Amino acid sequence: MAKVALITGGAVRIGRAITLGLAEAGWEVVVNYHSSASEARSVARQCEALGARCTIVEGDVSNAADARRIVEEIVRTHGRLDLLVNNASLFGSGSLLELEEEEWDRVMAVNLKGPFLMVQATAELLEASGGSIVNLVDLSAFQPWTAYPHHAVSKAGLMQLTRVMARALAPRVRVNAIAPGAVLLPDDYDAEDRERSRRSAALGTLGSPEDVVRTVLFLERSPFITGEVIVVDGGRLLGG
Repeated sequence: MAKVALITGGAVRIGRAITLGLAEAGWEVVVNYHSSASEARSVARQCEALGARCTIVEGDVSNAADARRIVEEIVRTHGRLDLLVNNASLFGSGSLLELEEEEWDRVMAVNLKGPFLMVQATAELLEASGGSIVNLVDLSAFQPWTAYPHHAVSKAGLMQLTRVMARALAPRVRVNAIAPGAVLLPDDYDAEDRERSRRSAALGTLGSPEDVVRTVLFLERSPFITGEVIVVDGGRLLGG
């Protein structure tokens, strides 16, 4: 029987790459989306072309009722869950002193409360399968990104939540995190922005979403790793 993975925000950008990478590796995939319905249908067709079963489920991960409904759909259509990838995220910018309370709360709700609610909703299924969880953070979990204060704080919180989850869900469920660097640049980056990102990495190159996919698969296949954060950034955090 094929293993089943749920990828929140799995229809776009890095989430889409993870969805397709797992499908190509023989997994059944469940793609959660909130506002990207057409992209979700597109990735489902791509998964099916790879021979993988794919279910798409709309829902706001920051809403407890939606989180439970997503899991109910997994039980109904797949009957099990082996991997949860908490990828859904908002990337908001702004000045710390001028940031509106509503924007702060929304980013925190999706980026930090969402993974908390999804783990509560999926824990029973994951314990039954001896499954695992991968949370997506980024380099802002380690660095004070002053232009993205709410985003950075939410990712730092998720990094600590990863450790709390790992301890709380052991020994049946393993929980780890991945912190990508420049693997998929924003669409509005120009050539100068890209070059600056490339130079910031010790390896002198940009990464790709496939670097994250390989790390997800590595963690899922590594039964003696839990509570860890793997940085996939080409050495950017090394500085210099």
